[in-house]
Amino acid sequence: MRRWVLDTNVLVSAALAKHSISRRALEAARATGLLLQSADTLNELITVLTRPKFDRYVTETGRQEFLALISELSFFVATKSHITICRDPKDNKFLELALDGYGDAIISGDQDLLTLSPFEGIPILTPAQFLDQQP
Repeated sequence: MRRWVLDTNVLVSAALAKHSISRRALEAARATGLLLQSADTLNELITVLTRPKFDRYVTETGRQEFLALISELSFFVATKSHITICRDPKDNKFLELALDGYGDAIISGDQDLLTLSPFEGIPILTPAQFLDQQP
């Protein structure tokens, strides 16, 4: 089974816009494999998605339902690697998750991650690139 790492920006976009490319990428990832999460990546998602600036896009109930769905659908990985190569240190957790969780790809819209593709043989793809590769 394939293993996908979706970074926070993709998941937030998927939560806020149900017809977005990010939402389609999330649905394709769910249909074709496992979503990988670590405690650090889930905590960041919770922190970002519950920011008041998103109140006009999604209700509190909608956010909680989305977070519950992601938690339920995800395979949790206890990361052990300590990676420090990303120019944005906050993004290293996605590299660690992909490496320790044997990820098949990282799906991200973040240039700090995209410029590292491939990382240890793991492609880093935009949501559109990921969708283009799906059968």
